[in-house]
Amino acid sequence: MSSSVLSMVRPSAATSSCAGPTATATATLLAQQLNAALANGKSTVAATQPKQPHQAAKIIKQSDIVCFDVDSTVICEEGIDELAEFCGKGSEVARVTKEAMGGSMTFQDALKIRLNIIRPTQHQVAEFIKQRPSTLSRNVKRFVAQLKADGKQVYLISGGFDCLIAPVAAELGIPLNHMFANKMLFDYKGAYDSFDVTQPTSHSGGKAEAISMIRKKQPADTLITMIGDGATDLEAVPPANNFIGYGGNVVRAEVYRRAQYYITDFEQLM
Repeated sequence: MSSSVLSMVRPSAATSSCAGPTATATATLLAQQLNAALANGKSTVAATQPKQPHQAAKIIKQSDIVCFDVDSTVICEEGIDELAEFCGKGSEVARVTKEAMGGSMTFQDALKIRLNIIRPTQHQVAEFIKQRPSTLSRNVKRFVAQLKADGKQVYLISGGFDCLIAPVAAELGIPLNHMFANKMLFDYKGAYDSFDVTQPTSHSGGKAEAISMIRKKQPADTLITMIGDGATDLEAVPPANNFIGYGGNVVRAEVYRRAQYYITDFEQLM
């Protein structure tokens, strides 16, 4: 047995802040526009305005630990769908992904079904990593460098797979013991076998579980902030103290509506 996989696609955009007495009404209107646009299959990244970015930047300064989602947050791509496309199973996996997003199955069941469709060999995974390296989101490398210079701990917490995230962690200077991700397992011939169901991010609520594991090793008053594009990131509070939504690659209407803080470029937190 061995381990891992994840990764890729889309550019980012920066926009202005929304604040003042009309902020609530503006956020409501934007959320309505986002819902309508997403329902029609339109991209809304360029039109999305941040929510309280200055306050979000203050929260980052106050935080002791900053945790990042990876797919569509630290990197521009969404992993398992890209791997599926690379292996010629894109349309089949996309159908399962759509069902999973509709809430018809658990995260772990959706992951299992999609991987059983793809069944990538160890060689295919290695070629995927080589031919389609992940693309860092705009300004994330500078932002992480600043966090580390300020003495903050940085973690990557992902429902994707570790072998694709490891090169990203290396590029950002994040140690592998600060990474939570799934592990793909192969048999002695390199054929796909299964994935490690003991990893916290392999099931629903896994990101909150990972942050709980981080928190247990820290002083009681440690402030932890989670940054991500998805609902699973938003639901990591608690045990995280704060959540900052990120929409530089993909805007998810429900996350935008529920997030108190939302940014579209990491420069807004610097």
